[in-house]
Amino acid sequence: MQYDPEGIFAKIIRKEIDANIVYESENVVAFEDINPKAPVHILIVPKAEVATVNDFTPDQASLIGEMVLAAQQIAKEKGVSESGYRLVMNTMDDAGQEIYHVHLHLLGGRRLKWPPG
Repeated sequence: MQYDPEGIFAKIIRKEIDANIVYESENVVAFEDINPKAPVHILIVPKAEVATVNDFTPDQASLIGEMVLAAQQIAKEKGVSESGYRLVMNTMDDAGQEIYHVHLHLLGGRRLKWPPG
Protein backbone atom coordinates (compact mmCIF):
# COMPACT_ATOMS: atom_id res chain seq x y z
CA MET A 1 0.00 0.00 0.00
CA GLN A 2 1.11 3.52 -0.65
CA TYR A 3 1.01 6.56 1.55
CA ASP A 4 -2.01 8.78 0.84
CA PRO A 5 -1.16 12.48 1.28
CA GLU A 6 -4.90 13.21 1.32
CA GLY A 7 -5.64 10.63 4.03
CA ILE A 8 -7.32 11.51 7.31
CA PHE A 9 -4.09 11.53 9.37
CA ALA A 10 -2.34 13.81 6.88
CA LYS A 11 -5.31 16.17 7.08
CA ILE A 12 -5.20 16.12 10.89
CA ILE A 13 -1.48 16.91 10.79
CA ARG A 14 -2.17 19.86 8.46
CA LYS A 15 -5.05 20.95 10.76
CA GLU A 16 -7.59 20.55 7.96
CA ILE A 17 -9.64 18.18 10.14
CA ASP A 18 -10.33 18.75 13.82
CA ALA A 19 -8.97 16.25 16.30
CA ASN A 20 -8.44 16.25 20.03
CA ILE A 21 -4.66 16.67 19.88
CA VAL A 22 -2.95 15.70 23.14
CA TYR A 23 0.69 16.06 22.03
CA GLU A 24 2.60 17.70 19.21
CA SER A 25 6.26 18.17 18.38
CA GLU A 26 8.16 19.02 15.23
CA ASN A 27 7.98 15.39 14.05
CA VAL A 28 5.00 13.78 15.78
CA VAL A 29 1.35 14.50 16.55
CA ALA A 30 -0.89 12.49 18.90
CA PHE A 31 -4.65 12.61 19.21
CA GLU A 32 -7.55 10.70 20.70
CA ASP A 33 -8.93 7.84 18.61
CA ILE A 34 -12.50 8.56 17.46
CA ASN A 35 -13.39 4.87 17.94
CA PRO A 36 -11.61 4.03 21.21
CA LYS A 37 -10.99 0.43 22.24
CA ALA A 38 -10.03 1.39 25.80
CA PRO A 39 -10.68 4.36 28.13
CA VAL A 40 -7.36 5.80 26.96
CA HIS A 41 -6.80 5.29 23.22
CA ILE A 42 -4.37 7.71 21.62
CA LEU A 43 -2.91 7.56 18.11
CA ILE A 44 0.68 8.73 17.77
CA VAL A 45 1.48 9.65 14.18
CA PRO A 46 4.70 10.82 12.55
CA LYS A 47 4.44 13.91 10.40
CA ALA A 48 6.66 12.11 7.88
CA GLU A 49 4.93 10.39 4.97
CA VAL A 50 5.34 6.75 5.99
CA ALA A 51 2.60 4.31 4.98
CA THR A 52 3.51 1.23 7.07
CA VAL A 53 6.16 -0.05 9.45
CA ASN A 54 7.64 -1.78 6.39
CA ASP A 55 8.37 1.64 4.90
CA PHE A 56 10.53 3.01 7.72
CA THR A 57 14.13 3.55 6.67
CA PRO A 58 17.23 3.25 8.87
CA ASP A 59 17.58 7.04 8.98
CA GLN A 60 14.10 7.23 10.58
CA ALA A 61 15.09 5.19 13.66
CA SER A 62 15.06 8.33 15.81
CA LEU A 63 11.51 9.06 14.61
CA ILE A 64 10.35 5.68 15.88
CA GLY A 65 12.06 6.43 19.18
CA GLU A 66 10.36 9.82 19.35
CA MET A 67 6.97 8.15 18.85
CA VAL A 68 7.65 5.79 21.77
CA LEU A 69 8.89 8.62 24.00
CA ALA A 70 5.75 10.61 23.13
CA ALA A 71 3.67 7.57 24.16
CA GLN A 72 5.57 7.41 27.46
CA GLN A 73 4.85 11.08 28.19
CA ILE A 74 1.19 10.81 27.18
CA ALA A 75 0.71 7.68 29.31
CA LYS A 76 2.04 9.59 32.29
CA GLU A 77 -0.24 12.58 31.58
CA LYS A 78 -3.27 10.29 31.15
CA GLY A 79 -2.51 8.50 34.43
CA VAL A 80 -1.84 5.03 33.00
CA SER A 81 1.95 4.85 33.18
CA GLU A 82 1.92 3.05 36.54
CA SER A 83 -1.12 0.79 36.02
CA GLY A 84 0.03 -0.19 32.52
CA TYR A 85 -0.62 0.48 28.88
CA ARG A 86 -0.16 -1.21 25.53
CA LEU A 87 1.59 0.11 22.42
CA VAL A 88 0.52 -1.40 19.09
CA MET A 89 1.54 -0.79 15.49
CA ASN A 90 -0.53 -2.73 12.96
CA THR A 91 1.17 -3.40 9.65
CA MET A 92 -0.81 -4.21 6.50
CA ASP A 93 -4.31 -5.63 6.04
CA ASP A 94 -3.96 -8.96 7.87
CA ALA A 95 -2.81 -7.12 11.01
CA GLY A 96 -5.75 -4.73 10.84
CA GLN A 97 -4.08 -1.60 9.47
CA GLU A 98 -6.91 0.48 8.05
CA ILE A 99 -5.18 3.81 7.44
CA TYR A 100 -1.95 3.74 5.47
CA HIS A 101 -0.13 6.38 7.47
CA VAL A 102 1.92 4.56 10.10
CA HIS A 103 0.61 5.11 13.64
CA LEU A 104 1.20 3.87 17.14
CA HIS A 105 -1.80 3.04 19.32
CA LEU A 106 -1.52 3.77 23.03
CA LEU A 107 -4.22 1.86 24.94
CA GLY A 108 -4.83 1.88 28.69
CA GLY A 109 -7.16 2.72 31.50
CA ARG A 110 -8.44 -0.83 32.05
CA ARG A 111 -7.07 -4.35 32.21
CA LEU A 112 -6.28 -5.37 28.63
CA LYS A 113 -6.70 -8.98 27.47
CA TRP A 114 -4.06 -11.00 25.67
CA PRO A 115 -4.29 -12.06 22.99
CA PRO A 116 -6.49 -9.20 21.84
CA GLY A 117 -9.82 -10.19 20.30
